[in-house]
Amino acid sequence: MSQLVTHAFDDATALSFDGRQFHGQVKAEYYNMVGPFGGITAATMLKAAMSHPERLGQPLALTVNFAAPAKVAPFVIEAVPVRTNRSTQHFTLTMMQDGEVVTTATAVFGIRRESWSHTEAVMPDVPPPADVPRFVAPAPLPWMQWYHVRLIRGSAFDEVQDATTYQWMRDDPPRPLDHAALAALCDTFVPRVYVKLKRPVPIGTVTFTVYFLADPETIFRQGTNELLGVARATGFSHGYFDQIGEVWSQDGDLLATTTQLVYMKAPVSGSS
Repeated sequence: MSQLVTHAFDDATALSFDGRQFHGQVKAEYYNMVGPFGGITAATMLKAAMSHPERLGQPLALTVNFAAPAKVAPFVIEAVPVRTNRSTQHFTLTMMQDGEVVTTATAVFGIRRESWSHTEAVMPDVPPPADVPRFVAPAPLPWMQWYHVRLIRGSAFDEVQDATTYQWMRDDPPRPLDHAALAALCDTFVPRVYVKLKRPVPIGTVTFTVYFLADPETIFRQGTNELLGVARATGFSHGYFDQIGEVWSQDGDLLATTTQLVYMKAPVSGSS
């Protein structure tokens, strides 16, 4: 009989609950440059709120604020449902290591009902996944091994002059899509400043938001399909830049949108 193997994503976001706090462990396998991959942290915070015994409804929005780099060590998360209304429920979350705050977050859950629907955004016309080779970074970071990305346009290694990226993406090895995995996928884009400058510079995400636009059935129906990610920037200024993104299903459903504000150390030419 074959033995079930826990996916690395589920192992990295695993939590236990003692009736007051959630307990977990930062994994080296999902580490980034100076801390864990932001997407895995966001997924972990979301799973804490989703696992809370008082949680009602399905995820609508998640905002994660990275206060300090987390270490490869145990952590605790306090998840507090601060307000429950007829249609929405609001959580505040705090991740701590050694008694110090490393990450804060808010999560909003809601009861989805049938309503008028319209998608204003337009899915780009791009080649199918099978026609796009897998992207292999020259010096991949640990977290990148767990994602299969096919860059269509907009990397630090092509001739595109704007800061817009199109990419097919999924977990690697394949894993059925859920809200936590979708949140993490929203953070798999090459940093916008790398795309614009065509070189790496020191960066760090300050705050990261995901809006879940699709209903749970649409999200779960994606299974292990590759998703289309679109990311762009609107400005780079005074040490920070933004990122605005969309995640689409292959058949044209807009699953989520995402925004980030990122610190950058990119000196004016000729200065230090």
